[in-house]
Amino acid sequence: MAHKILVFYGSYRSDRMGIRLADFIVAGLRARGDAAELIDAKAVGLPMLDRMYKEYPSGSAPPAMEALASKIRGADAFVFVVGEYNWGVQPGLKNLTDHFLEEWFWRPAAIASYSAGRLSGARSSFAWHNSLSEMGMVVISSALAVGPIVQTLDADGAPSGPAGKALEQAFPRFADDLAWWADAAKAQRALRPPPY
Repeated sequence: MAHKILVFYGSYRSDRMGIRLADFIVAGLRARGDAAELIDAKAVGLPMLDRMYKEYPSGSAPPAMEALASKIRGADAFVFVVGEYNWGVQPGLKNLTDHFLEEWFWRPAAIASYSAGRLSGARSSFAWHNSLSEMGMVVISSALAVGPIVQTLDADGAPSGPAGKALEQAFPRFADDLAWWADAAKAQRALRPPPY
């Protein structure tokens, strides 16, 4: 069964390397038959958080926020492509996610981390796991960790070298895990309304 999956990416830097991983994941999910869409925080361009989406009177949220809220509500699952800034999360992506709350509830999320170095964004992945759980998502156990990213994916997001081969081998399990949880969450929501 095809799933609607939003792939979130949040670097605002000029020379963005993580977009390679985001493109790889979107292409991989689409090749499996999923309706995967890249949500680029920089392109969406939400302001620094002042008011959450739910704090706007109905129909009065900024158009970009309204459109994204609709996409989030309509998704079966999410993938967060996360880089590491000083042992922490990227502020652009964190700002985007914090604009929403109930929209995230009762769906699975997967984390794919990356870095320029050998730690592959692992510390950021750990921080994101806690945040996404707090926002009402089920964070799946499978994760992707890519680093150094320039030795793993070329500029077009195609795997290269031994690290790229390892990523290709890890992706099916990652995608299968996300699909299983997406089906489970969808079936449970159909069976019984969420408790709140």
